[in-house]
Amino acid sequence: MKPHIIGAAAEFPVGSRRVIDIGGRSIGVFNIEGKLYALRNYCPHQGAELCSGLITPLVTSEEPGQFSSEREGEIIRCPWHQWEFDIKTGCLITDPRVKTRSYDVVVETYNIEQSKENVVVYMPTV
Repeated sequence: MKPHIIGAAAEFPVGSRRVIDIGGRSIGVFNIEGKLYALRNYCPHQGAELCSGLITPLVTSEEPGQFSSEREGEIIRCPWHQWEFDIKTGCLITDPRVKTRSYDVVVETYNIEQSKENVVVYMPTV
């Protein structure tokens, strides 16, 4: 894995989202409760810029008409077709258009670390 310094730690405050380019690949960096996560800025469904989507909580329901939300700020919704992904893992949460079929979908994630001074993303060498 090759390290890429992407900026000063102060440039990534809690709750922030920033899209960067590393070697021609667009990557979204998110600070959730002080921990940094990096996702490929590409929805595997039809190629939308995933990291420009709405950040939401996970909405759940145990019975019709009753909803609750949890994991505030951890879910990103694709701006084109509303596919929802877990920012922490890159895994697909739900596809509201598909009722009976399911697909294994994961957005590529990257190792990331923060020192007192810099944020570093580790990406595989090609």
